[in-house]
Amino acid sequence: MNKNDQEFLVQKIRTQYTEKEHTQLDELKALDAKVKKPANVFAYIFGSVSAIIMGSGMSLVMTDIGATIGIEDAMIPGIVIGVVGMLMAIINYPLYKGVLTSRKKKYAGQIMELSEKIMNNN
Repeated sequence: MNKNDQEFLVQKIRTQYTEKEHTQLDELKALDAKVKKPANVFAYIFGSVSAIIMGSGMSLVMTDIGATIGIEDAMIPGIVIGVVGMLMAIINYPLYKGVLTSRKKKYAGQIMELSEKIMNNN
């Protein structure tokens, strides 16, 4: 390892142990995360639940699980449950966009004000 590589590595390690000062850019990133995180969490959870529901319906149709749990003809309930899960999966993205848009409207003023301050200082 040459001298420049050693210095770079030492500096990289040192920065991990020095206190970082809080800047306006950090505040802007936090606000941006505050806008996007709830929409993402909602979309992941709702999408996962819809996939599980759709998969449950498919399992009723394609396997003998229905007979095991006491449903004589599992075809119709399986199709209905699968279609419900599929519809939930289809509306997931529009719901996500709706949540994201409403949060963007809520925080747009703060984000624009802070970004103007940052851009004018540089």
